[in-house]
Amino acid sequence: MCVQEGEQVDQDNNMEELDNRRISWPLHCDLLHTQMDNSEKDSSFRISSDHISAVNSFPLESICEDSEIADKKQNLINFVPMLRSGEWSDIGGRPYMEDTHICIGDLAKKFGYNVISDEAISFYGVFDGHGGKSAAQFVRDHLPRVIVEDADFPLELEKVVTRSFLETDSEFAKTCSIDSSLSSGTTALTAIIFGRSLLVANAGDCRAVLSRGGSAIEMSKDHRPLCMKERMRIESLGGFVDDGYLNGQLGVTRALGNWHLEGMKEMSGRGGPLSAEPELKLTTLTKGDEFLIIGSDGIWDVFRSQNAVDFARRKLQQHNDVKQCCKEIIGEAIKRGATDNLTVVMVCFQSNPPPPLVVERPRVRRSISAEGLQNLKCLLEG
Repeated sequence: MCVQEGEQVDQDNNMEELDNRRISWPLHCDLLHTQMDNSEKDSSFRISSDHISAVNSFPLESICEDSEIADKKQNLINFVPMLRSGEWSDIGGRPYMEDTHICIGDLAKKFGYNVISDEAISFYGVFDGHGGKSAAQFVRDHLPRVIVEDADFPLELEKVVTRSFLETDSEFAKTCSIDSSLSSGTTALTAIIFGRSLLVANAGDCRAVLSRGGSAIEMSKDHRPLCMKERMRIESLGGFVDDGYLNGQLGVTRALGNWHLEGMKEMSGRGGPLSAEPELKLTTLTKGDEFLIIGSDGIWDVFRSQNAVDFARRKLQQHNDVKQCCKEIIGEAIKRGATDNLTVVMVCFQSNPPPPLVVERPRVRRSISAEGLQNLKCLLEG
């Protein structure tokens, strides 16, 4: 299931969203297809800058187009993300640590997969376990490999990621049937960055928030039983919501694992009310995009999305250290009374810290009445 982005902040980003609807993986799939075709003809094929420019170019504009709009579009074309990442976690107020996370700078290289494109495919994820840590650790260790080994990787990443979530869930069910002591569950949120494309996949209540020019753009939706859309899906599959819990047992409506809980999942047919299918959100990164925060639900119990972006921007402006920023976010969450396990993964798209926000003062027209003007004239002449 893919949710098209609705929070674009200007006309230029809306134009790119139209491209996203037409093409599943907008900026790189055509390039990869072309590279594969040409590489069969010429083993020494290399990507030329002209070719890249043609793939990413906008339609010809009218000769009278406003130059400011044209400059903005040129900036979108020329932007190349400079990825920096950091992470931090803490047990919080819980007796056991059930969160885990992963950061892979080059997913294909990590698993020995040869991709024709020279651009790395980066992978980041946060997994919030419940009922034990086995499910979270299993998904962390297996999901990236399942993605890479899919036949459609990396050309159809949306389909690949959805299939991989479901396949990993089924593999964990088989593992638990052999060793029941591993029975547990986990939410999962992953982010894949390929060139200027960002794909977020979420199953559960972890959250990903993008800072775009200082504004918080939520790249995922929390899957909770009180969400009306989720509740309708649950009830259509024979489940129910009792006191805010799925079947009176779980506080989330999507997760991997939990095969030991009766009435939650089925291996065949429509499946049970607890789904491992992720919700996807795809966007094209622009020059205004500063960083992505991925956090387990313990973070979002005490931070609102915009508040987290504001806090992170201030810290990056002070020291521009991504890992230190993650540590400070968790430290602040603990100060605010967070009691859950806490995990933050942060990916910056620029080498420089976020710029200060410039607040433009509204122009106020001032006028004087004819009577006031006459009085002023008399005063000056007197």
